[in-house]
Amino acid sequence: MSKQYSLGIDLGTSNSAMTVARLDDQSLEDLSILQVVAPNTLEARPGLASNIYIAAADEFPAGAFNLPGQESSKNRVVGAFARQHGAQVPDRLVSSAKSWLCNTQVDHRAPILPWQSSSVEAKLSPIEASRLYLESLVYGFRAAAEESQSDWSLESTNVVLTVPASFDEVARSLTHEAAEAAGLGAVTLMEEPQAAFYAWLSQAGSEWRQQVRTGDIILVCDVGGGTSDFSLICVSEVEGNLELERISVGEHLLLGGDNLDLALAHVLRYQMEGEGSNIDDWQFLALVHASRQAKETLFENLDLTEVALSVPSRGSSLFAGSVGTRLSRDTLNQVALDGFLPMVEPTEMPAARASVGLQEFGLAYESDPVLSKHLARFLTRSLQNVKANPSLTGKVSPQAVGGSFLKPTAVLFNGGFFNASPARERCLALLNQWTGAEAPVRELAGARYDKAVAHGAAYYGLNQLSGSGVRVKAGASRSYYIGLETAGLAIPGFKPPLKALCVVPQGMEEGSEEILDSKEFGLVTGESVTFRFFSSAIRSGDVVGTILPDAEKELEETLELKTELTPLEGQAAGEVVPVKLHARVTEMGTLDLWMQHTRSDHRWKLEFAVRTD
Repeated sequence: MSKQYSLGIDLGTSNSAMTVARLDDQSLEDLSILQVVAPNTLEARPGLASNIYIAAADEFPAGAFNLPGQESSKNRVVGAFARQHGAQVPDRLVSSAKSWLCNTQVDHRAPILPWQSSSVEAKLSPIEASRLYLESLVYGFRAAAEESQSDWSLESTNVVLTVPASFDEVARSLTHEAAEAAGLGAVTLMEEPQAAFYAWLSQAGSEWRQQVRTGDIILVCDVGGGTSDFSLICVSEVEGNLELERISVGEHLLLGGDNLDLALAHVLRYQMEGEGSNIDDWQFLALVHASRQAKETLFENLDLTEVALSVPSRGSSLFAGSVGTRLSRDTLNQVALDGFLPMVEPTEMPAARASVGLQEFGLAYESDPVLSKHLARFLTRSLQNVKANPSLTGKVSPQAVGGSFLKPTAVLFNGGFFNASPARERCLALLNQWTGAEAPVRELAGARYDKAVAHGAAYYGLNQLSGSGVRVKAGASRSYYIGLETAGLAIPGFKPPLKALCVVPQGMEEGSEEILDSKEFGLVTGESVTFRFFSSAIRSGDVVGTILPDAEKELEETLELKTELTPLEGQAAGEVVPVKLHARVTEMGTLDLWMQHTRSDHRWKLEFAVRTD
């Protein structure tokens, strides 16, 4: 069946959304998502909370969480009710599943969520939790099609699913696997900041060329509820036409608007206790929610100087009442702007996590909550990346690379945090203080802060179907390397450093492949072989075959690659097989690595291994 529609899915850390685009009239529509809002009660809402509540065996009637066409929800509910009810029973609530996918210290297929919960017997793995989110979106898509009496179907739809630009290859592969298991088929993966930029292109139409110019470096600053993601896109001119290219991506930062809400709740708890109220842990959960609402009210109504909020009291009566306080604009600015986005120097980097003998294991939340410092680190590392590749250096102005960090000329804001104009104004003021340029860093007009990622993914998928539209050149966000043992005589007491061989250069395009002709490996058949795999986001100049002398010092270890070579026909197990490495970035946005036999067409795929210990 030919594809007539494009579905953009923003699988967010805190909230998920969907947009559908039609090929015939090029229209885009944000979908309301049918979900459980109370036991046995369904309602279509603009987004889906990225939470799963795992109910106790007799907590709710059987089938209370079933969606239309679903045989059994197995006491698990996704979305609005999961978040609402789970706030009161947090040890049964799964959240931040997406961030667990890129945690290299856990087995992504092991039932570990809710993390550290002793109440849930049948826990979920990170990949299973992701599958459940996506499965709920599939049901929502079908319900929206039925409600609108549309002929949408997954069979006639090109699906584009977004992931953080910071996702490593394991996290991307697991996301792709979860999508297939949820019934979405072979989806195309797309980086979230890129999707936000495509949404801006869609909104701007032909006028986008009036807002950017040759030599521009556009910072895509995406701060959502649970994570922050940065990317840089440069504008150059090729044969008289403007060309867009993503030149840098940031690290996976577990830092976002949720951190701000939590910080406000702590401040208000201290304030309320000073006013004579005792706030217990149960009430504190409600205070976090109330803090979020009060923050949004003040940011949306700039004429207000304060807003009242309340949390329920503990008591035996059904009408136990509530206790309240007020959030002032001064307090909000102190926490949200001066605490989260202070006017620091561009040389101030995030504080390193303190090294202690015993640490609580879990998600790698940022120990330094100052977003300004993380942005400074990103721009500093971006300068290293651009300077590593002469072709990138030639696309930006000398002024942009003249200091200690790469200087953006424009910024595109995305994420719920930037719905607040004071947050955007503070970030612009910070960037302008850093750059000191005569022409101030400008905000690209027309951005959608909440639904841009799903919108941009759908627009990109539409361009794929039509073969037209503006394209951002991207490819592999990192360069990838295989570890090489140093050959030579063994020296007692000395372990030689592990070398690294580049097999996938940064920017390698989707649908392209590379064969490493300069290096031949000899592998023994019939045995399991393990390769250490590394990556870098700041070595754009490395090409296939580049060898680094010390992998552990210069690169980040990503994962292990494993394969077992079955003997070729006519060969016995144990024989050495000459092979060359073959790398391919698929059209779906994932990476395939193969060992290609040099004497035949036979090849063996290297599987991305996940932790099982």
